[in-house]
Amino acid sequence: MGLKVGIVGLPNVGKSTLFNAISSAKAEAANYPFCTIEPNVGVITVPDERLDILEKLVQPQKVIPTAIEFVDIAGLVKGASKGEGLGNKFLANIREVDAIAHVVRCFVDENIAHVAGNIDPLFDKEVIDTELQLKDLESIEKKTQRLEKIAKTGDAAARKDLANLQYFQQQLEQGISVRSTGASPEQLASIKDLQLLTVKPVIYVANIDEDSLPEGNEYSEKLRQVAQAESAEMVTIAGSIEAQIVELDDEEQKLFMKEYGLKESGLDQLVRASFQLLDLITFFTAGEKEVRAWTIKRGWKAPKAAGAIHTDFEKGFIKTEVIKLDDYERYGSELACKEAGKMAIEGKEYTVLDGDIMHFRFNV
Repeated sequence: MGLKVGIVGLPNVGKSTLFNAISSAKAEAANYPFCTIEPNVGVITVPDERLDILEKLVQPQKVIPTAIEFVDIAGLVKGASKGEGLGNKFLANIREVDAIAHVVRCFVDENIAHVAGNIDPLFDKEVIDTELQLKDLESIEKKTQRLEKIAKTGDAAARKDLANLQYFQQQLEQGISVRSTGASPEQLASIKDLQLLTVKPVIYVANIDEDSLPEGNEYSEKLRQVAQAESAEMVTIAGSIEAQIVELDDEEQKLFMKEYGLKESGLDQLVRASFQLLDLITFFTAGEKEVRAWTIKRGWKAPKAAGAIHTDFEKGFIKTEVIKLDDYERYGSELACKEAGKMAIEGKEYTVLDGDIMHFRFNV
């Protein structure tokens, strides 16, 4: 399955700088709003030490890691829900992503203009929250008008959906995003067709200055408290430092990060937070031709996981052979694991676990 994360925020908060630092694509970074007009897209491979282990053991022709697609979206401004700035384009692009990385400026730099004139991460966050909520309200109000006519005819389903819509409308009018309402699956089903913006899970990215590494500063701490209150993910990075890290080789990166007290890069933080936010896991296929990582939702059964490789695998699923990575590493090969009784044969009800090494059997 593909994973797409949209990088959003007010103009000049460091979105494009972050994007440049974590992807091979180079977005234009300029000190004025809307320099990013079309979304810049970068596909970033996900570092995984387990792939290194399998590569050494299997010695395949190629190794294919899983990937995340990051989309650098134009800066949002107050009034975007009504089309101000590049609002309509911005909001349309958000609908296409699985999660939002909301970059918030937590650094002072007199050479980089701030659209509001001063540094206030909570104000910046609320501007974007409000604009997304207003756009969702607009979508809900339009559907409500349609359903009211149907509900008057006595249609039970329409009445139930209408009640759900009214609930979400009340929450949004109080400044509560849909993802924070605690809505039931049934309630969420009634708005699925609307592709609401505030349903998207969010990672807050506090962009700090290098002098504030690694602990952060007063601005990032304020943002952290709000993120915790929302039960949201948050990572703290220094975009300017990340831009330097990405240009170094592995050994140089380790030395550079150690100098700043960093245990991992901003990319690693963001990838890990993205996986956790969307409740994703990775399973592997391993053979002479390739060793490959596959991303799926936690809780998927074996046939659905097989479908991540090819739809025919899911349709014709018979069984799957499963080896745990620890066993593969201990015995050194698939054959040795099988001979040691460490290869399990699982059927349609098997729930795939993170790190499983799988070989699917299916009918064409």
